[in-house]
Amino acid sequence: MNRTPRSLNRVLLGLAGLLLLALGAGLVLLSVDPAAASWWQETGPAVMAEGGRILGSTAIPGQTQSWLWPALALAMIVIAVLLVLWIAAQGRGRVDTLIAEYDDEGASGRIAISGAVPEQALREALLKDPDVTSVGVSTWALRNGNGLRVRIVPRQGAAPHLVAADATNLVDALDAALGRSSTVLISLEAGRRYRIGREERVR
Repeated sequence: MNRTPRSLNRVLLGLAGLLLLALGAGLVLLSVDPAAASWWQETGPAVMAEGGRILGSTAIPGQTQSWLWPALALAMIVIAVLLVLWIAAQGRGRVDTLIAEYDDEGASGRIAISGAVPEQALREALLKDPDVTSVGVSTWALRNGNGLRVRIVPRQGAAPHLVAADATNLVDALDAALGRSSTVLISLEAGRRYRIGREERVR
């Protein structure tokens, strides 16, 4: 339900994995293959000399320092900013309001129901079930309005379908109390000591 850029994450992780894999494979090859080690011993000094020549040819006028170092520092700053933006893009979509409507009949005004109301009501009602160990309820922004995500961790030995059915009945009762039907994702998750298949249902 969140707006995490999953495709971008997969691409970035894939590229980073390939880069690290290639680097690791090269280091292993240099350490186990005598021919590769001999090639590097012959090529390494030439590469270092070429790097020194490039630094010398790109020196700042009137100085001995190459302009490549400030450019590298600027590139690192840009990368750091992009990483911060990438981190900020993870998990977006949480909102504070579940329902917001504008009524222009009679005295016009805006009616809003905070997400804390259904979150607290569902959490307290679900925790009364002896087959439930923990509950997490949050409000998210969807394309067709806002909705709820309900995460339930059943107790060991509990029937997941019965817990899901009880949660569905509570959501129906909440919709009747609010007078509005909202999209709700009910997710049954395994705890640390209780590993079951994950079951999800969307109303």
